[in-house]
Amino acid sequence: MTRRLPLTSLKRALTVGAALICGAGALAATQPAMASPTAHHAHHAHSAHPAHPVHGVAYVALGDSYAAAPLVPDQVDAHCLRSSNNYPSLVARSSAGTRLTDVTCSGATTVDMTSPQGTAAPQLDAVNRRTDLVTLTIGGNDIGFSTVLGTCAQLGATDPSGAPCRAYLTGSGTDRVTESIAATGPKVAQVIRGIHRRAPHARIVVVGYPALFPENGVGCTSATVPLAAGDFPYLRDKEKELNSMLARQARLGGATYVDTYTPTVGHDLCAPAGTRWIEPFVPQSPAAPLHPNAQGESAMASAVQRALTHRH
Repeated sequence: MTRRLPLTSLKRALTVGAALICGAGALAATQPAMASPTAHHAHHAHSAHPAHPVHGVAYVALGDSYAAAPLVPDQVDAHCLRSSNNYPSLVARSSAGTRLTDVTCSGATTVDMTSPQGTAAPQLDAVNRRTDLVTLTIGGNDIGFSTVLGTCAQLGATDPSGAPCRAYLTGSGTDRVTESIAATGPKVAQVIRGIHRRAPHARIVVVGYPALFPENGVGCTSATVPLAAGDFPYLRDKEKELNSMLARQARLGGATYVDTYTPTVGHDLCAPAGTRWIEPFVPQSPAAPLHPNAQGESAMASAVQRALTHRH
């Protein structure tokens, strides 16, 4: 028998999730303000190509909460809810001489690449002609995925064994999420062009989203994951569509796409604690709802590192 999340708990989880994914400011006020330098120097030497001398790499990390890692210890930016153990920091520490400027910010959309996000400067301001490497994780907020997930959670209570959210989002004869993904493609392309203009010699890496839902489509409707059983495969497919769009825009824009979905399959929000790299609506480990925990960020970092050591 399916247990339903108490309404007050569900609202609290959704509010926190929406604040983190769509606009970090609501939660930032509860976080202690901590000063953080934007440049982090790597401590561990690692090179897949020892024949080439290691030299200083100026690395700029751009993106949203999946890159910033809200609530993952240690939080070093109260406005953007940025962690010192997010995937950009882990990538930088894995390569000696890498200088990281991390401007990732929870709630970021493509608009925030060229416009201020609250007190945060436009992220592209950090990119210049001296930049050697840029990673970009963006698009989830542009398609309103947090709103979709909140809607699905609320509808899940009406038909826990059905697919009420899929019916709601496709009931007009078109798929609203698919339409949003299509509309976001040109925005991502514009961001990639903007990076090229500012840093014509930089390598651009577009980092996709990890596996949030079970690959086999079998859900885990419960108090901490209040989604209807039939909506799990639908949401899985929508995330895959988003990643496919990002991969396509990376390819067309002369950037490298990093697949973080495949290496995180089996570690979705339905996996048991210890195996789970994505936290459920009510997190059990330090992380935002429906976001990677520390292990998830480490897995994303590993995927990026593999891409960086296997050049075109």
